[in-house]
Amino acid sequence: MDFVNDYNFDPTYGYTLAKLLAITTLKDPKDFDSFWKSRYQKALSLTPKPQIKLIHKDKFGWRVFMLCYLSTNNITIKAWLLVPTSGLIKRGFVIGHGYGGRDEPDYHLPFKDAALLFPCFRGLALSAQVPFSSEPYWHVLHNIHQKDTYVLGGCVEDLWLSVSVMLMLFPQTVGHLGYLGISFGGGIGALALASESRISKAHFNVPTFGHQPLRIRLPSNGSAHSVQKFYCQHKKNTLKVLRYFDAAIAAKRISQPIHCALATFDPCVAPPGQFAIYNALPCEKHLFLLDAGHHSYPNQAQQESELLAELDAFFTTLIP
Repeated sequence: MDFVNDYNFDPTYGYTLAKLLAITTLKDPKDFDSFWKSRYQKALSLTPKPQIKLIHKDKFGWRVFMLCYLSTNNITIKAWLLVPTSGLIKRGFVIGHGYGGRDEPDYHLPFKDAALLFPCFRGLALSAQVPFSSEPYWHVLHNIHQKDTYVLGGCVEDLWLSVSVMLMLFPQTVGHLGYLGISFGGGIGALALASESRISKAHFNVPTFGHQPLRIRLPSNGSAHSVQKFYCQHKKNTLKVLRYFDAAIAAKRISQPIHCALATFDPCVAPPGQFAIYNALPCEKHLFLLDAGHHSYPNQAQQESELLAELDAFFTTLIP
């Protein structure tokens, strides 16, 4: 689809849908599984010690809480928690954000029988703190030279710990947890779900960090551009680290049903990277095509409404 835009590159990158659906992933690092398994086990051994404070008794049918918990490296993660003002809590959702962070929860989600947790990943939005930059351009580079301390690994651990928090607060949601993540949150979700069996279904919306060799080669705006500039000066070591944070490689290990909303036009998360994640999934998977990602378009409100209805149906199976 053609859009009026002033980008100095083509956000479709010349890929047809057929070509996007043919993208394959590269070879895994030999110790990819052991690298992530040890981090997952360490995260699960921690007690997150959630603390909760009520901030709204009734907002759009939700009771709204501010919540904080301990993640790895003794980092405090802050989050919003929404609980329906009436009725039983039958399921739970963890909802990740894009690289711009978030200013408030998504009150419009249709899951009125669920507890919704909106964590802000380390260094971003509510969880802004030293030594991280809250600017995506710099955040994405934090310790990028070292796979054991690269910030994306910590963000994955923040997600795992948020699952621990949900199960502590709402034990009835065991086996009935879902995840939704957009852009940054979608890529982090794919990396997390490669090891995370406590989430039963997930949705990734224009997920990033797919096919890192393509991501650092295709011209992009946003955090990908920052990584590209860094890569030009530190080529060998950068790609060596990024292989462990390739959401498409992680996707090959996901067994839960996954719903993906992917764009064929996106100036910030190149579509080939998005589709590399979807194509790599060996599990039950569903594809919703968006006209564009990270760019407004005429049909946007209608597509978002259609997507929400599709997600409502997709996650119905979480209801016991």
